[in-house]
Amino acid sequence: MDLIKLPLKHQSWLVATVCMVVDGGFVLLDREPLPQTVVVLLMTLAVDAMLAGPARLSLWVAAAQAAVPVIVLVAMRNGIDANDAGLLIAGYRAGAWLRGTPAYTSLGLLSASLMACMVINGYGPLYAVLVAAKGALLPWLVGRYTTARRAYLAELEKRSAMAEKDAKAAVTKAITEERGAIARDLHDVIIHHVSAINLHAGAARLGLPDGNPKLTNSLRAVETSSRAAMVDLRHLLDLLHGDKSEGARQPGLDNVDELLDGVRAAGLPARLEVRGQRRDVPESLDITVYRIIQEMLTNALRHGDASGVTVALEYATDSLTIASQNTAGSGEDSGSVRRGLVGIRNRAGMFDGRTRSGLDEDGRTWRTTVTFPLEAS
Repeated sequence: MDLIKLPLKHQSWLVATVCMVVDGGFVLLDREPLPQTVVVLLMTLAVDAMLAGPARLSLWVAAAQAAVPVIVLVAMRNGIDANDAGLLIAGYRAGAWLRGTPAYTSLGLLSASLMACMVINGYGPLYAVLVAAKGALLPWLVGRYTTARRAYLAELEKRSAMAEKDAKAAVTKAITEERGAIARDLHDVIIHHVSAINLHAGAARLGLPDGNPKLTNSLRAVETSSRAAMVDLRHLLDLLHGDKSEGARQPGLDNVDELLDGVRAAGLPARLEVRGQRRDVPESLDITVYRIIQEMLTNALRHGDASGVTVALEYATDSLTIASQNTAGSGEDSGSVRRGLVGIRNRAGMFDGRTRSGLDEDGRTWRTTVTFPLEAS
């Protein structure tokens, strides 16, 4: 059993009990006449039991402890060992719990008691002072030191907690300011340009002469894609501003069909294959998978030929695999391909995902595969 974890009241009673046993044992071992032994034993047990009292009574406890050896010596004219242990603990309690006049009064009473006993027993002043220093001043100083150290440690803990709180507040403020700056840039620059694309595409479509459905469909696809980009940007702005309401939810796997429709509207066939039993995934992973599929489709639209792209979702018991396949076109911009693949790898890496990409053995089919580990279902 760890005694430190005991409630303070129980610890006080434990200390008082040990003092009563020790001091009472010495009284009995002195083998004085029975009447004197009984009287001294009762006084000793009584004042030692007071050590279990509340700290605010430490002055009265010290006074009672100081009175016993003087009473015993004056009344019985012998040197029965009475409450030596109780005197030490009373001095410690007075130094630890009392402040100001009560503390110094307790020290004076205990020191005077010990010095008086030494003088009455015929010892010199120097000896009396040394005994008082050992039996009263030293425990009092130890109690003082213990309390000061406890207060110092508490102050250090308080300062550490405040510093940690301030550091967290500073980081939160910096993140909020950075998000605000990003949100302003998105709003002032990117949203402006996307809105302009939408307006110009709509104006161009309306100004086209009849009889060119292919070009009309392409412009309509630009309008649709720009509007979808506006919605996604609004979602990102809401998240950057700390708005986590339902309306600010980012798209996930439930919105993959919309991505495919956008690619089809741009004139590229797009197919989705789902294998295995569909299951729920964490929201953050759901958003990441959506963004990876979006990047896969963008790469196929930019760098593939007209044969289209196939996206496959494969649910296993402990993993989720996303794969895209398309025929590579000619004149491919390898730099933008690398940037797109780096983005996919970075997103996948946040969830311990593994990414593979490259041309098949036929030298024409480009395949990108990302596998995420999941908890076994």
